[in-house]
Amino acid sequence: METLRLVLLFVHILGYAALLGGLLVQVRSETKAVNPLMRDGIGTAFLAGLLLVGVLESLGSPDHAKIGVKFAVGLVILVLVMVNMRKPSIPQGLYVGLLVLTIANIAVAVFWSPVHA
Repeated sequence: METLRLVLLFVHILGYAALLGGLLVQVRSETKAVNPLMRDGIGTAFLAGLLLVGVLESLGSPDHAKIGVKFAVGLVILVLVMVNMRKPSIPQGLYVGLLVLTIANIAVAVFWSPVHA
């Protein structure tokens, strides 16, 4: 079960890396758009995250507050990406919002660690 956890965590991280890469590749572009890398990245990260929670539940008691925050932010990113997938461009504010939410979700994963007594 630990191996499955590590594989899902790796896929989850790769998904967020793809999403962030899809966003960062457009930093210097005048027009911003949702690209397939962003779509596939958030889809992979979201699905792997859901599966990862299932594995974590079987291994013990995960931090439900952290999972809830990551789920909510990930769901918002997923919906925003999917709704704007077919549009030729997105507003600068939406682009910045997606970038901030993505970085925030990564920060939650890294800095919200379990309390060790």
